[in-house]
Amino acid sequence: MQDFLAERIGTNTRRDVLYEQYVKGISETGMQSKNGLDGQLNACWLHKITKPEIERIRSAGFLVSVIHGRHDVIAQIRHARRLAQRLYPVARMVDLHGGHLVSHERTDEVNKSLMELIKASEMKKAPTDWTNLTPETPGYFTRRIALIRTSSEGKNAVSPPSFIMEKFHRCLLFLLGLLVFVFEHARRAFRVVKPVKVGPCLT
Repeated sequence: MQDFLAERIGTNTRRDVLYEQYVKGISETGMQSKNGLDGQLNACWLHKITKPEIERIRSAGFLVSVIHGRHDVIAQIRHARRLAQRLYPVARMVDLHGGHLVSHERTDEVNKSLMELIKASEMKKAPTDWTNLTPETPGYFTRRIALIRTSSEGKNAVSPPSFIMEKFHRCLLFLLGLLVFVFEHARRAFRVVKPVKVGPCLT
């Protein structure tokens, strides 16, 4: 995607051309202020929130509603669910029957969700009473890395069999990372090599 946006069309990149067209389209409809537009474009281009930013939001002392249309094909709902899960326990996930413009398609339901958020904030409701999510269970590799870090820091005694298993798991993690690294570079190399089109033979 980044390579596609970086391609040049005349003197501008494709990203610049799309930005100009989007600004023109939104400006003509009057649907969004400039600040709102800038924020949305920033979210679209970067589409990332860092761990420190997540922690800053979670520790800020306010509740969050993640409102999303479950039929959105532009920003798919799995991203909203993942964001809400990362903000646990201060976040509540609200998925509505709608698409990308769910705030226009389901105005009453969106307003109801926002009023519930405002009332819960005024009542100083505890995050655990507000959220409709459950704690995320860490995956296998997350648990293994935590165990290895704990053992390496000397916080608990490790028996010889456990030590051997720990080293074995480290080797597996290293090999997996190496495999992903090699695969990614091979994929990029093959993408650079473009097939040559051969015309029909005239003889």
